[in-house]
Amino acid sequence: MDNVRPGFSERVPWRWVGLGLAILAIVLLPFFFAQRAIDSAFHASDLVAHSARVKAETAELIQQVRDMEAAAYALAAGLRGTLFRERIRSAMARFDPQLSTLKRLVADDPAQLVRVGRFEAVVAGRRKLTEEALLEVDFDRLPQALAALEKAADQFRIRELAAEIVTAEEGLLAQRTRLAAERRRAATWLAVATATAQLLLLAAVTLIGERQLRRRLDAERQARQSQARTQAIFRSVREPILVLDAQLRVLLHNDAFTEIYGAAQRDDGTPPTLASLGAGEWNDAVLLQRLADVATRDRELWDHELHQRHGDGVERILAINARRMQLPDREDTAVLMTVADVSAHKRAEQQIRELNRQLEGKIELVSEVNRELEAFSYSVSHDLRAPLRHIAGFTGKLEAQLGERLDDKARHYLDVIGSSAQRMAGLIDDLLIYSRLGRHALRLQAVDMQSLVEETRQVLAADLDQRQVEWRIEPLPIVVADENMMRQLWQNLIGNALKYTARRAVARIEIGAQRQDDGSIRFHVRDNGAGFDMAYAGKLFGVFQRLHKASEFAGSGIGLANARRILARHGGRIWAEAAPDRGATFHFILPPALGTVPEPGRTA
Repeated sequence: MDNVRPGFSERVPWRWVGLGLAILAIVLLPFFFAQRAIDSAFHASDLVAHSARVKAETAELIQQVRDMEAAAYALAAGLRGTLFRERIRSAMARFDPQLSTLKRLVADDPAQLVRVGRFEAVVAGRRKLTEEALLEVDFDRLPQALAALEKAADQFRIRELAAEIVTAEEGLLAQRTRLAAERRRAATWLAVATATAQLLLLAAVTLIGERQLRRRLDAERQARQSQARTQAIFRSVREPILVLDAQLRVLLHNDAFTEIYGAAQRDDGTPPTLASLGAGEWNDAVLLQRLADVATRDRELWDHELHQRHGDGVERILAINARRMQLPDREDTAVLMTVADVSAHKRAEQQIRELNRQLEGKIELVSEVNRELEAFSYSVSHDLRAPLRHIAGFTGKLEAQLGERLDDKARHYLDVIGSSAQRMAGLIDDLLIYSRLGRHALRLQAVDMQSLVEETRQVLAADLDQRQVEWRIEPLPIVVADENMMRQLWQNLIGNALKYTARRAVARIEIGAQRQDDGSIRFHVRDNGAGFDMAYAGKLFGVFQRLHKASEFAGSGIGLANARRILARHGGRIWAEAAPDRGATFHFILPPALGTVPEPGRTA
């Protein structure tokens, strides 16, 4: 295969670009740092001039105020003449423009701008009192005019503010001068660093030039090795691979293709077309059109099925994949095509579909049998109620009819008949419940297991008489389930625990829940009752299956079967652990879809 990974020769221009940048840095860095030093010096000079101008403008403003007030004092002292009023008008006219100039000069310093604002306010106060003094002079009230001028000088002191502005500007000037000196020193050190960098860059350029040939040789050797590895992988792939040009002529193929279809090469050395290979197996119009679309329209071909029949008579199903690619030694595009024999896979899929069809039929058959069995159980259970009512009713009537003529044996027989009828009625009721659990649809909702357990405990506790029961109930979660079925489940399990602890002086019943790693919730009900032999645990959840005699513990043997059916309807499961006379523990699990995180702080 002629695919060659871009090697050293294609990466050399970037190295020359880096070398040019290094030389450019050697030339430009000294100029850059020298220019920065010059700019820093000019900037320092500008700052000095700026501070000097601020001081000059401040002094000029004070002088304008003094000229204005001196002329006002002269008029208040009784001197007459237009010269004084002209000085006042001239000072007032120049003051506002000069104040605006000062504001513009200190606009970059908020603190100075505040001081200038205060200065403006004080001067405004003095100007106002000066104008009042001039008005008093016009009315020839000279003492009042002098009083106004003295009040202006006493209340609105501008000398201190002006000195504060000048002092702050001198401080800024000193700070800026230090900064300029620091920048000049930094520029000096940078110049030294630049010179050092120049030497290092020259040394690096020398090393690059010295090592360039060795690196180029190493890169070319690695490129040859990479090409050899690529060709080895290409040849060893067990699936046929073809590389086609835009006219669907075969440029390259691997050994796997040769083993199946023979070498794709003409005697004159020109590449053959795909359609001409073999005995016409590849001359498929649909496949050729799809490959042409891949070559000309940059589409991709995914798992295109092609049926081929070879000379051995065996039909093969091929999965064709193709996409456009760019070869490094050609300007036009090429098509990479892979061929996979999926005959066995297709046969397996056909067998799986047939098995699934058979399985669906069997599932439907089993479902139909279950529906018929449930209907039969319900019908039988319902129809048996009437004969039992007759037996119980006529037994009572017979006992009343005979009255005192009944001897003890006959009375015993009637009692056995009555109790047997009652027990049969209980079995029928349990069978109806079991049948109903399989037929009713689930009504999923949020169910508080803590509340259900407490409700069940209170209902069952009414029949405990004087028994002592020690309850240990951990915080239980809220789950999504059928509430009525969960209530039936807890009644069966807790009732079972109470029944088999009846012979204990103090019955202990523990109920808890733990979240599992997969998100499901495992509940348990543990008691210290009679227990059972684990060798018979397989019969525990069967209908009417009992591990103890009815004379020892009452019951129909269908409660645990109901529990298993309820959990099966919810996608869960139930099992038990026990030992004879050492109690039993019943565990059941609700899957993650039905469980939620237990609420903290919940107690029994």
